[in-house]
Amino acid sequence: MLLIFKPFKVGDLIESQGYTGTVKEIQIFVTIILTPENKTVFLPNGAVANGEITNYATEGTIRVDLDFGIGYGESIEAAKKVLYEVVNQHDKVLNNPPPFVGVNSLGDSAVNLAVRPYASPQDYWTVYFDIYEKGKNALDKAGIEIPFPQRVVHQK
Repeated sequence: MLLIFKPFKVGDLIESQGYTGTVKEIQIFVTIILTPENKTVFLPNGAVANGEITNYATEGTIRVDLDFGIGYGESIEAAKKVLYEVVNQHDKVLNNPPPFVGVNSLGDSAVNLAVRPYASPQDYWTVYFDIYEKGKNALDKAGIEIPFPQRVVHQK
């Protein structure tokens, strides 16, 4: 069925049978993927064909979902500006569709910002790790607090 319907091809980033990785080979009985941990996984084609397959490479772009928390006393606009600069300066972040930075939720200890750049599937992990690192460093440099979870206890 996989050879007829071709839901993925060699080089595609897929998720199936609880594994995520890049397709290295499609053989008659197994599909071989390489995970981000550099593990080679042999997926039986019968199980793959009868299960769910997520192909992250079909559209040629993938959204990288990142979340940053800032302190309630910090400027949301300043933090968004810093994070937009980080994603716009990254050479592997795509301009189309444009990246998004906005308030995702109001957490117990932080205002949570969603950072959503797009990348090509083969650059997903590079963008993921780089933006977290560069985003943290840029927020620190701008003096914007990234709080840790805390609880205030009032005693009577």
